[in-house]
Amino acid sequence: MSVLPVAIIGAGPIGLAAAAHLLERGLQPMIFEAGPTPGAAISAWGHIRLFSPWQFNVDAAARRLLEPTGWASPRGTALPYGSELVANYVAPLAAVPAIAETLRLNTRVIAVTRQGMDKTRTNGRDTQTFLVRSHGPNGVEDHLVRAVIDASGTWDQPNPLGQGGLPAHGETEAHHFITHPLPDVTGNDRKTFEGKRVMVVGAGHSAANTLIALGQVARASEDTTIIWAVRGTGSADRLYGGGDLDGLPARGQLGSRLRKLVEDGIVELRTSFTITGFTAGDALTVHTADGSVDVDVLIPATGFRPDLGILREIRLELDPAVEAPRALGPLIDPEFHSCGTVQAHGAKELAHPDKDFYLVGMKSYGRAPTFLMATGYEQVRSVVAAIAGDTAAAADVRLELPETGVCSTDLGGSCDAPAPDLTDEADSCCGTPQLVTIGVPTGTVHGRSNDPGY
Repeated sequence: MSVLPVAIIGAGPIGLAAAAHLLERGLQPMIFEAGPTPGAAISAWGHIRLFSPWQFNVDAAARRLLEPTGWASPRGTALPYGSELVANYVAPLAAVPAIAETLRLNTRVIAVTRQGMDKTRTNGRDTQTFLVRSHGPNGVEDHLVRAVIDASGTWDQPNPLGQGGLPAHGETEAHHFITHPLPDVTGNDRKTFEGKRVMVVGAGHSAANTLIALGQVARASEDTTIIWAVRGTGSADRLYGGGDLDGLPARGQLGSRLRKLVEDGIVELRTSFTITGFTAGDALTVHTADGSVDVDVLIPATGFRPDLGILREIRLELDPAVEAPRALGPLIDPEFHSCGTVQAHGAKELAHPDKDFYLVGMKSYGRAPTFLMATGYEQVRSVVAAIAGDTAAAADVRLELPETGVCSTDLGGSCDAPAPDLTDEADSCCGTPQLVTIGVPTGTVHGRSNDPGY
C-alpha cells in the first residue's frame, strides 16, 4: 500500500499545493482535473480580481518546487486577477515535470470507495486501499491509491434560488434567463446586460462585485435597471461589510462603493425577498410571497455547496449545518466568524472515520464561504504530513492572515475573491495588511441558517 500514489481530486491552487508537499516527502501524487486545464474553475472567473495579495496566494512547497525552474514570484502586495493567478502560478506549477506527469486533465472523478468494501464493511478497513473511479479520455477507469485528498472545490455546485435551500418552482425551466455566477459584466458578457432589467440575488461579496460592475454598465447605458434582492431583513448597513476597518482594503472598498450605488439610486435594494417561483415567457417573472417582478436577466450570487455524491461509499463525519468535517464545522460558522479570524487547522480537524481520506480547500468548508487560499495551503501541509506518518508536523499548525471581520456576509464563494476592479492606486493600498498569527480553526457554535444575508 505504501508504494501506491495519493489521489488528489482537483488541480487548482490547493490541489497542486498538496502535490508539491507530497513530492517533498517522497510520495507520488495522482491528480484528477475535470476541466481541460489546471485551475479551470478559476479561469471561469478569470476577469475577477482577488481580495488577497500575492503574498497570501503562493504555497511554500509550491514556491520551492517552482523556483529552480526560473519562475519569478509576482510582487507580494499586488492583487491578481483570477486569470493572472492561473497564468503566473497555477499553470507554471502544473507544468513542473514532477507534477505534469501525474496530471490527468478532462478526467472527472465519479466515485471513491475502499477496494472490495462498501461503506458497511469495517474489519480491516483502515489498511485497505482506496479505489478512485474516473471518467476521462479513456472512458471509465479504476485507480488504486493509498490516500485521497479531495480538493475539488464547490464551483460546479451553486446553491438554488428558492427558499429553504430548494430550487424555486420553475427554476429549471427559467435557466435561459439565469446566468452563471460571476459573469463578465463589463467584458465578454456586457451585451447580455446593457439596456436590460437585471436582478442580482444574494448578499455576499460576489453579489457586491457584480452589482458594482453593473453600475458601470448602467452609467454608460441609462436604460439599464438594476435590482438587488436579498432575503435578509433589517439595516442595509450589515450588507456593506467592514469598510475602512477591513483588513483587506480592497474588500472594504467593495462595500463602500456598493453603498454609494444604492444611495445614488443606481441600484434598487429589495430586502425580505424570498423567491417562491419563476414563470418564463418573453421576460422572467420572479414570484415572491408578496408579489412578483419581471426581469430580463437574473444573476445568482447565493453561494455554493459541496458535491458529496461521489463520496457515498466513504465514511464521512460532517457538520449537520455547513457540511464541513464535523470538527471544523462549528469553527467556521459564517454568522460568527470571518476569513481573518479563522484559526489554523489541519489533519486533526479535517479527518473522517475513513482513515487517510480528507476534504481540503473550499470543499472542506462545505457551505461556509469564509475560506482563504492561505488556509487551504496550511490544511494540505498538515494533511500530507499526516499521510506520511509525521504526526508532529501534522499537529503543528500555524497561519498568518489579514485581520478582518466582514466575511460573514459573503455567500458567494471564498474570501479570496472577488474584489472590485480597482486601479493600481487602490492596489498599492494593500501593500501592508495587518497580520495576525493564529493557531487552530475558526468559529464557536452554531444554530442558524448558513446564509444570513440572502
